[in-house]
Amino acid sequence: MSKVRVRGEQLRKFIVRHLESHPADIAKFAADHFAVTRQAIGKHLNKLVAEEAISKAGNTRGRVYALRPRVTWRKTYLLAGSLSEGTVWSTDIVPQLRPMPDNVLDIWHYGFTEMFNNAIDHSAGTTISVAMEKNAVGAQVAIYDDGVGIFRKIQAELSLADERHAILELAKGKLTTDPSRHSGEGIFFTSRVFDDFEILSGGVFYSHRFETKEDWILEREKPASDGTAVWMKLNNHTARTLRKIFDQFTTGDEYGFTKTIVPVKLAQYGDDKLVSRSQAKRLLARIDRFKTVILDFKGVESIGQSFADEIFRVFATGHPTIDLIPTHANEDVQRMISRANVARR
Repeated sequence: MSKVRVRGEQLRKFIVRHLESHPADIAKFAADHFAVTRQAIGKHLNKLVAEEAISKAGNTRGRVYALRPRVTWRKTYLLAGSLSEGTVWSTDIVPQLRPMPDNVLDIWHYGFTEMFNNAIDHSAGTTISVAMEKNAVGAQVAIYDDGVGIFRKIQAELSLADERHAILELAKGKLTTDPSRHSGEGIFFTSRVFDDFEILSGGVFYSHRFETKEDWILEREKPASDGTAVWMKLNNHTARTLRKIFDQFTTGDEYGFTKTIVPVKLAQYGDDKLVSRSQAKRLLARIDRFKTVILDFKGVESIGQSFADEIFRVFATGHPTIDLIPTHANEDVQRMISRANVARR
């Protein structure tokens, strides 16, 4: 992402955030803040007007800007017949989102169609509901289905002991219960490209925020009703692109999903300590599909010798072509990793 694009993103976000308190002097206020000319700010104001994020009234000297009103929209679809995510996107969703920058619309296109298609193909429900809100700052979309629940379905398909294990598998990527029709990349990349991404299903809540790329959040709440709810939120003025996110998880010259980040803490439940080989094996399931595996130990206070040995000696020895890269390990965790590495060598 170029510095120019990032600067433009910062300028437009600043304008939108302060417009209500500076409707008549926003150009001067922003120009003073960023130490640029009013003409430079004027280009961004014109861009926001063209995107219908803000409105303007009056002549040059008396011009006043205002935020456009919030747009809310909702619709329910029957899961029957020839319901298609592509048709819903082009017919119903795009008209509600536009106008917005092409890179932002591309992100919404990818995320919405992936999540809506998942509900069509996997929910086994009867309806899908979509709710949307958009204002000058950003947009958020929620997709609800009344099916079996995504975590429960993954648990059953993969014979997992707990619904929470499904979150660990989703966090790794390349997870699908229907490999002939799905690559298993949709949820992984959708969760990475939006500002906020959340799934609530049954008693399990799964959340990821863009600013904390490797910080996955797991909470245990009261059981929800049947089905799955997905929330996606994105700033209208982000300079982010799909390609930039995809490139973070490719290695070498290949355009393939070859790199993943595994949040180790998701293998730990409640007061459990990560000490056993069975816990390590659960963490390591399916990571042989990647060439580079970053094991994120953020939030993990300690690990046992057997847990570390299974990962960094037994698995590493058996899979010499896979790069295992620990990150965010504290001193105690790093000591155990080092012992296992020494034993392997």
